[in-house]
Amino acid sequence: MRVRYGVPLGVAAFGAACVGYAVGIEPRAFRLRRISVPVLPPGMRPLRLLQVSDIHMVSGQRRKRRWLQSLAALHPDLVVNTGDNLSDPEAVPELLDALGPLMAYPGAYVFGSNDYYGPRLRNPARYLMEKASGRHGLNGNPPAVGAVHNPWEPMRDAFDASGWADLTNARGRIKLEGCDLALTGLDDPHIKRDRYHQVAGGPDPAADLSLAVVHAPYLRSLDAFTGDGYPLILAGHTHGGQLRIPGYGALVTNCDIDTARARGLSTHTVDDRRAYLHVSAGCGANRYTPARFACPPEATLLTLTPRSR
Repeated sequence: MRVRYGVPLGVAAFGAACVGYAVGIEPRAFRLRRISVPVLPPGMRPLRLLQVSDIHMVSGQRRKRRWLQSLAALHPDLVVNTGDNLSDPEAVPELLDALGPLMAYPGAYVFGSNDYYGPRLRNPARYLMEKASGRHGLNGNPPAVGAVHNPWEPMRDAFDASGWADLTNARGRIKLEGCDLALTGLDDPHIKRDRYHQVAGGPDPAADLSLAVVHAPYLRSLDAFTGDGYPLILAGHTHGGQLRIPGYGALVTNCDIDTARARGLSTHTVDDRRAYLHVSAGCGANRYTPARFACPPEATLLTLTPRSR
């Protein structure tokens, strides 16, 4: 009897090639995405906003450092960092070296859970199984207990010293050429550090434009910002799904937002109010799950343009 190995071996080879690509190639295939968002008052000049997110820096990631440094050549009007900068407690100096050229520009930031706490080794399949069972991320994880502390304070101090606005459950104001910009931010809803009552009240009526910033796009935060009338919300956290199926999209989001909005520009509606929502797919991954598939690491240059009315 002849045993045929062709099909199983071919499937195994294809699977191995996909894993090799997802671990060894795509996580280093950095790209810049460009989009336009019509949120400025009529007659204003466009503003170039660079969003970086989910860097998850690990010591020795030289290619990522060089790529982040190169983004300064875009000469953005504003840089917004939406958190999860670290995936290695020893990587703060390398992160600051990578972001150093960008810190020469006006900016603002919020933190994510991986800025505060070190990564933990866990079974990657658990992530998918929890999502499939409906138990994953509906209200965010509880505050961390017994977690490894990341040295986030030097990172915060460096951002503050550069003039970046700390939006940790706080409001900030940035004067740009031709634009008075107000920003409102939350600490990370994924670990229940968000305190919307501290920043509630809606956009600053004296500003030309008000933006909302949060790391994880949980619906409670999106609802609050949209209901208060913010025209644009910036977020990260999802990694765009991290592992996407071509033609289908993301399988998970690691929060309660739907998978169709796991990355890119969309809208969020509450009653009769609508906000633009931009979710960055980020440019890194947890050091223990370093694979990306059909979801290249990215930063986004958002050109804010005047609205029609």
